[in-house]
Amino acid sequence: MNQINTKRSSRPVAIWLLVGVGMIIIQVLLGGITRITGSGLSITEWKPIMGAIPPMNDHDWSSAFEKYKQIAQFKYLNSYFTLHDFKFIFFWEWFHRLWARLIGVVFIIPFVVFLVQKRFKKEMIRPMVILFLLGAVQGLVGWIMVLSGLEDSEALYVSHYKLAIHFILALGLLCYTLWFALDLLVPKEQLVANVTLRKFTGWLIALLVLQLIYGAFMAGLKAASAAPTWPDINGSWLPGNIHSFGEHQFSGLSFLMDNPLMVQFIHRTLAYIITVLIFVWYRKSSKIISPGLFEKTKWLPPVIVLVQVLVGIFVVLHSVHLEYFLWLAIAHQFVAMILLLSLVWMIFIIRNNNETVFS
Repeated sequence: MNQINTKRSSRPVAIWLLVGVGMIIIQVLLGGITRITGSGLSITEWKPIMGAIPPMNDHDWSSAFEKYKQIAQFKYLNSYFTLHDFKFIFFWEWFHRLWARLIGVVFIIPFVVFLVQKRFKKEMIRPMVILFLLGAVQGLVGWIMVLSGLEDSEALYVSHYKLAIHFILALGLLCYTLWFALDLLVPKEQLVANVTLRKFTGWLIALLVLQLIYGAFMAGLKAASAAPTWPDINGSWLPGNIHSFGEHQFSGLSFLMDNPLMVQFIHRTLAYIITVLIFVWYRKSSKIISPGLFEKTKWLPPVIVLVQVLVGIFVVLHSVHLEYFLWLAIAHQFVAMILLLSLVWMIFIIRNNNETVFS
C-alpha cells in the first residue's frame, strides 16, 4: 500500500517534468526561428525581469531600433531595415526570451508546491538540483552567446561554435528532464536487459549528437544554400576544392568545421550512416522477445529517421526559397529532437531492472 502511495505521489512530478520537456522543445524551435531569421542580435540588452515587457510606445521602439543600429549586423547586413523590419526580428528574439522565462516560472512554482506537499523523495533532490543548474547554465550561455555577437565589431551573426554549444546544452537539458520523468513513470517490470543492444544504442546516440552539432553548424553557417541539390552536391558526388568557398580559404580542421560546403557534405554523410545503423539496430532489436513497452515502441527510431532524412532533403532543395525554407528547417530540427528522444527512451528501457538512477 505504501508503494502504491509513493508512485501516486510521484506521478504529478513526472507530469510536471513532461510539461517541461514539451516547453523545452518549443524553446529550441524558437531558437531555430530566431537564428534563421537573423533575430538573435535584435535585442541589445539583457534585462531578466523588465525585459519581459517589449517596447510599448513609439519612443521605446525608436530607442530600441537606434541601439540595434550601432551593431555590425545592422551596419553591414541590414542597413536597409525600416522600423517595421526591425519589429519583425525583435519579436522572435523577444518571444524566445519570454518563453525561457515562462519555463522558469513553470518549473519554480510547481517545485515550491511539491516541496510543501512533500512529494519529493530524498533520492530526487540531487537530480532536481542538477536540473535547475542545467537550466540556469543554459540561460547564461545564451546571453554570453548574444553578448559576444553584440561586442564583436565585425560580427554579422553569432558564432556557429557558440550556437552549437547553446544547442547541445539545450538538448542535454531536454534529455535529462525526459529521463527524470521516465524514471518516475515506467515500472521496472517494463525494462529489458540486453547489454549488447544498450551499448549499440549508446553509440548511436553519440553519433547522433555529433550529427546535431553539425546541424547547428549548418544553421550557423547557412550552409544549406551552399549546395541546394540532391542527391548530388552541386552536380558532383563529392565536393570539389574543399579548402575554399567563395573568397574564403580553409586549412587544417577549419575546412571540416568552417567551410559551409564541407559542413553540408559531412552532415549528409552522417545522416546516411545513422540511417543505416538505426536499421541495423532495429534488426537486432527484433530478435529480442519482450512483450511490453519495448516491443510496442522499437519501431519508432527507424520510422523517425526516415522522416528526418526526407525532411532534410526538402530543406536542402528549398534552401534558396526563403518562404519555404524557414518552416522546413524548423520541421527538420523538430524531428531531430524527436529522434534523439526516441533513442534516449530506448537506452532507458534497455537496462537491468535493478539499475536505478533517481528512484
